[in-house]
Amino acid sequence: MTNQPTTSLPLLFCALSFAADHHRFGRRKGEEASPYINHPIAVAAELAEVGVTDHKILAAALLHDTLEDTDATPEDLEREFGPRIRRLVEAVTDDGSLPKEQRKQAQLEQARHMETDAKLIRIADKICNVRDVGFAPAAGWSLNRRREYLDWTEHVVDRCRGHLLPLERRYDDVLAESRAQLDSEEPGGE
Repeated sequence: MTNQPTTSLPLLFCALSFAADHHRFGRRKGEEASPYINHPIAVAAELAEVGVTDHKILAAALLHDTLEDTDATPEDLEREFGPRIRRLVEAVTDDGSLPKEQRKQAQLEQARHMETDAKLIRIADKICNVRDVGFAPAAGWSLNRRREYLDWTEHVVDRCRGHLLPLERRYDDVLAESRAQLDSEEPGGE
């Protein structure tokens, strides 16, 4: 259940420390190149802000990119955090051996079949990414590429809906704000 704490608060600090250590050299792709750890913190914060209190879900949110973007292994996660957190992180991890378009297609195909808690992490991750694409995009991303990304996230999130309405509304609001931002950047836009 997403609203029942299942462990003590130190789990979150251990997950934060693990993620920070593994992402220590990472930077976001936006012009500000902010420390990568800010992203997993924002994902966990999105969940907490809509009432998710299960510390294992929040810990998995903090760790959600460690398998994809660092040298951490599934075995590391299970040893440090147990099988449930490992399973949640693995569920939201893209297969880096696939080309970008195949990874995007795999996310679409897997979205409906993910367990509920992984879907919540996926939606929170998309909220943060959509905000970044709208307001702090990666250098070199054209308006068209940014719009395509927003459209794709909408398809992914649509396949994850039905489990936490406040989170889904948050995504819808951020998507609308980001689309409005892109419209304002269009030559001749607002």
